Amino acid sequence: MKRSRTSMLSIVALAVAGLMLAGCSAQAPDGVPAGSPTASVTEAPAPSVADLSGEWKQTNSQSEDNYQVATITGDTLEINWVTDNGDTRSLYWAGTFEAPTVPGSFEWVSAIDTAKTEFAMLASGDLTKTFAYDDGEITYEVSALGTTMTVRLGR
Repeated sequence: MKRSRTSMLSIVALAVAGLMLAGCSAQAPDGVPAGSPTASVTEAPAPSVADLSGEWKQTNSQSEDNYQVATITGDTLEINWVTDNGDTRSLYWAGTFEAPTVPGSFEWVSAIDTAKTEFAMLASGDLTKTFAYDDGEITYEVSALGTTMTVRLGR
């Protein structure tokens, strides 16, 4: 009798141990093992396509009252030289604009609108111009009197 009681206690002890081990490795409904520390997972919002419409002002001008301003509306891009603290505007570029279709950096080539720039004395003589957008900034090159500089525009 003593032997069967010992056997019975052994079986019960093994069953209890087995249940305890199974409970530790059981999966919670969310797939995380029960008893495991859980990290709060927050999904980052999906990056969105930049909306470049509106007015942009040169951020790297050497003068507070002489700079370039770009206006993007629909599929057009217009850039003016601004002088006299904003009292004078002279057309530099009028051309096409291609809105981005994917998030992040991108470049586009703008074709000049010669009907608008034909008689503008300070307009670019280029037929096309490459523009780049990256991290909230539009850049392009401007050449005048043998000097080329990169213009940086921000909101």
